[in-house]
Amino acid sequence: MSYLEYSIKTVPTGWRKILHLNWPLVVLLTAVASVGFLMLYSVAGGSFTPWAEPQMKRYGLGLAAMFFVAMVPIWFWRNIALVAYLLALFLLLLVEFFGAIGMGAQRWIDLGFMRLQPSELMKITLVMFLAAYYDWLPLNKTSRPLWVLLPIIFILLPTFLTLTQPDLGTALLLAVGGGLMMFLAGVHWAYFATVIAAGVAGIWAVFESRGTEWQLLKDYQFRRIDTFLDPSSDPLGSGYHITQAKIAMGSGGWTGRGFMQGTQSRLNFLPEKHTDFIFNTLAEEFGFIGGISLLALYVLVVVFCIFSAIQNKDRFSSLMTLGIGLTFFLFFAVNMSMVMGLAPVVGVPLPLVSYGGSAMLVLMIAFGLVQSAHIHRPR
Repeated sequence: MSYLEYSIKTVPTGWRKILHLNWPLVVLLTAVASVGFLMLYSVAGGSFTPWAEPQMKRYGLGLAAMFFVAMVPIWFWRNIALVAYLLALFLLLLVEFFGAIGMGAQRWIDLGFMRLQPSELMKITLVMFLAAYYDWLPLNKTSRPLWVLLPIIFILLPTFLTLTQPDLGTALLLAVGGGLMMFLAGVHWAYFATVIAAGVAGIWAVFESRGTEWQLLKDYQFRRIDTFLDPSSDPLGSGYHITQAKIAMGSGGWTGRGFMQGTQSRLNFLPEKHTDFIFNTLAEEFGFIGGISLLALYVLVVVFCIFSAIQNKDRFSSLMTLGIGLTFFLFFAVNMSMVMGLAPVVGVPLPLVSYGGSAMLVLMIAFGLVQSAHIHRPR
């Protein structure tokens, strides 16, 4: 035994857990969040209010929550995975009857001191539950029809409830994230081929339903699709957002206009500049270099999650860590694709950068689970 190993073993258990934290991951998350603070300060015209200061406080709270979750043994989180999933599902049902309405959607529960978005919580509890399910299920049953049908039901229930709010972006993330968990668990590829074929048929049905009594999407969602296919068809209407977003990104060039010098955001041409389209503000002020630097930080976070999962010999911990890492990837990939015109605008915020309470807190709790799996893995 080396002197360092002996020194760590002589440290009290609580402090030893702190030493075993994945500190590079903590630094990366703080770096990403700091980019958000900087951009929220900029879009407010050089003021910490109304966005940067609350966001910093929320990150501090989220960081404390991450450390708390990390200190709890991973077996505890595995044992309550079903309870956490059912609680999130119950909250989604509550939204249907008592949810607060904002911007034409009913997605939040007003707790007085904050608005909780249960669909954000479901993104993580679904990953937890599916990891626990496949940890419990013997490997030789993973691809049997009955044991494939059950997780599909667990995925479709919250997806349907989220879609009715309506929140198409989050519903898609739940469905894709759940599918990725099944793939990681080893479900046979033929099931995924069937789902892809059904998805193609579903897309056809969506377009065919337009203007009929059985229309499957809201009118504004169809307008988003039209805008994605041809933004110039309505540059002052439904195509306004993406048109201004592209102008902001293009005007940044390689190095950007400079901090707080972005005309699109400062003159309020760029819509939702502190939430969904905050990446365009970054690209305008810091250019391609700023945008690619943030993307590199995001990729490093995912890489650290993958490495941690590979090193972990516990099936639940490994699946959950991979699932959270890939869910995080979906968050920033969908947002960046959306604001660059590569995907329809579906209202997915940029993780840890966009202004928002529920999304940040839930994401930090998710990384607390990753840290718990890392700390308590067999050594």
